[in-house]
Amino acid sequence: MAFTGTRKIITRILAATYRTHRHYTSDGKAGVVVGIYNNNGEDVLTETAASINTRSSGSITRLMQYCGPIKAGKSRVLYGVSEDFPVVALVGLGKQDNSFDPIEERNEAKEAIRTAVAAGCRALEDTDIKKILVDPCGDDESAAEGAHLATFKYQDFKSKKKLIPTVHCFTGVNERWTRGSTLAEGQNIARRLMEAPANVLTPTKFAQEAVNYLEGLGVEVLTRSYEWARERNMNAFLSVTKGSAEPPVFLELNYRGSDSYDEKPLAIVGKGVTFDTGGISIKPSASMDKMRADMGGAACTVGSIFIAAALKLPINIKGFIPLCENMPGSKATRPGDVVVASNGKSIQIDNTDAEGRLILADALHYASQHKPRAIINMATLTGAMAVALGSGAVGVFSNSSALWDVMHKAGTISGDRIWRMPLWKHYSKQVTDFGMADVNNVGKYSRDGGSCTAASFLKEFVTCDHWMHMDIAGVMENKDEVPYLGKGMSGRPTRTVAYFTELVASGKSEL
Repeated sequence: MAFTGTRKIITRILAATYRTHRHYTSDGKAGVVVGIYNNNGEDVLTETAASINTRSSGSITRLMQYCGPIKAGKSRVLYGVSEDFPVVALVGLGKQDNSFDPIEERNEAKEAIRTAVAAGCRALEDTDIKKILVDPCGDDESAAEGAHLATFKYQDFKSKKKLIPTVHCFTGVNERWTRGSTLAEGQNIARRLMEAPANVLTPTKFAQEAVNYLEGLGVEVLTRSYEWARERNMNAFLSVTKGSAEPPVFLELNYRGSDSYDEKPLAIVGKGVTFDTGGISIKPSASMDKMRADMGGAACTVGSIFIAAALKLPINIKGFIPLCENMPGSKATRPGDVVVASNGKSIQIDNTDAEGRLILADALHYASQHKPRAIINMATLTGAMAVALGSGAVGVFSNSSALWDVMHKAGTISGDRIWRMPLWKHYSKQVTDFGMADVNNVGKYSRDGGSCTAASFLKEFVTCDHWMHMDIAGVMENKDEVPYLGKGMSGRPTRTVAYFTELVASGKSEL
């Protein structure tokens, strides 16, 4: 399997930016997505839609009378609008005065554009359209995000592949469109990695894909071996790898975007279990195939650093990704085993299916040793988080209100929200006050507060004043909850972390 390399990705984004609609309408094979607002029952065309309507002698308004009202986030395909625009998808943007909603905790205008543009692109995919011209709807960035996220398909192993139309900005050259395309591509990279079957995307292959995506953007990718991890006493990480024939890999990623190379970096840590059987504490067979995406945290780390590097954000970033499989081989860790992590704390492993926190323990300690300005870790860590929040938001735990404030703001911009969960001593005691070791990898009361005790476990290995754990188990897969993401692995919260990184890089935060 060969994923698209960095150079091809950037070339595709730029090519889509620097072309205008004149190149695509003469052969009759381009479709157009345009928006319409509904203000208390009154339809109002966007600037682009109004322009096409005028140039076609009012064809859009004439044809609209036959299709009925268009609800927000829905689409109607109009045929024969004009010779230049034979196929037009009209999409509902809702009310024109949408803005930040304090209850929904997101910018509803941006979300409406992403959703509507996605609906239009999908509607045109059902026709024989090869190119789609997208109305920026007043926000080129959000329109680009919706278009590129909606048209993503993972079909690497299909012998007959569906046509994926290219998407372009109707108004041509635009920096904001390119930016939105880059944000979407970072998330699509994470989706592509998460969808890949585990027999193909092994720890070693994942490391190579990180090289393919990042080195062309100037990111240094260091691939560490089993021996390197053993020398640093990463026994918690290595305990998970013992049951697998695949060798573990520890990735260290270095992006230096700041003028001062000595500036403290932002550290991003991603859980990289490329397949999780649960080990000796084996999972039920139903839906176990989805555990190919248990490296979602690692995938989102690669995607978010890709965005930072592609946008040339003025910040230093270090990524840390422990990669391995969790298999029930003859040498696998047994329930009740005790290991000593790299920070010297002993861990009693009562459940080998609680492996993500074990590999993150050593990764977080290693990240802390680099004295970062802040640490963000992403992990598909607990089913308890999926129970608590479903797919509505990423559950986060943090020892820093300053860090929470910036990440929360990033989520309101991206539309991919986060929700703060408690990191109290009440939960810490449940992993430190029982058993034969310093800390236990499951809570004293088993499943009760499972995501909270897991976060408290991780806290034992962090020595950074600004740390956030993002439990992404509930958002790992998209069914139909996020309209502009198709069914499958979601790549969330890549764009939120990218927006967060940009806010930190701007110097406006306390971090």
